[in-house]
Amino acid sequence: MSAHVSMNFFARYRAFFKTLRIVCFCLPFIACATPGGLNADSQKDRRLRIIDAHTHAVLKEKPEGLTRPIPSKEAYLKEMAENNVVGAVSHMRDPGDYDQELHNRNVVFCYGIGDKVNQQEIEHGLKSGRYGCIKIYLGYIHRYASDKEYEPVYRLAEKYGVPVVFHTGDTYDVKAKLKYADPMTVDEVAVDHPKVKFVLAHCGNPWITTAAELTYKNPNVYLDVSGFLIGDLNRMSGEDMEVYMIQPIKWIFGYVENPSKILYGSDWPLVNMDQYIRAVKKAIPREHWKSVFYKTQ
Repeated sequence: MSAHVSMNFFARYRAFFKTLRIVCFCLPFIACATPGGLNADSQKDRRLRIIDAHTHAVLKEKPEGLTRPIPSKEAYLKEMAENNVVGAVSHMRDPGDYDQELHNRNVVFCYGIGDKVNQQEIEHGLKSGRYGCIKIYLGYIHRYASDKEYEPVYRLAEKYGVPVVFHTGDTYDVKAKLKYADPMTVDEVAVDHPKVKFVLAHCGNPWITTAAELTYKNPNVYLDVSGFLIGDLNRMSGEDMEVYMIQPIKWIFGYVENPSKILYGSDWPLVNMDQYIRAVKKAIPREHWKSVFYKTQ
């Protein structure tokens, strides 16, 4: 977590988003000013369908960076419904975090790999449809993306047609080692495994230029814009919002030159879905909302 996928994309990620059965799409919006430099959406705007590619849906304990009380599963589903989030990906740290009810509600679970790579468990979960993607916590786990321990993971991702998501960029854990979280380490893996799709969570923030270049260069690399800021965004000044989130995402979007490679993600519960959606809308040209928020390819 840094301070800090078009139906076509999700179709290719069929195992990734098996539970999603979503059809059409969004309408443009009219905005009006609210505290913290965010824009409030009109009722018409809220008809925009959204897929949140980065959430943490099952919480056993208070995660680092969470300033509000631990939200419930009901609160998660409520925020999704209120913001027309019709599907989401939940990034797991523990296989026991899987929740069948949420899976039935269009939440896809991303298997998180810890210190040990349990190849048999991963394959069983992918084959059964329990998991729709694989998450590697670079930095938190002291291995580079190219470490030989991850090679079986990449082969499984190719076999089952699912993406691999990397945590990249800043970490909350002081025991994490940032050299492993630098997005540059993914370039070698992306080149060596061209049939696997890789997602750089948090755009590698603060190494956003590196993450943008990797995505621009490699056809199989994508970015999610989650976790640029956390907490109550309405308490932040408009200037801080611009400097630390809106302008960086604008720059990334312009450099990559391909809206279909930018994925919307929030990093819930570290941020309120409504606030983060409105902030990202300020950074992405309106004509590309469909690609970024819902129809990324």
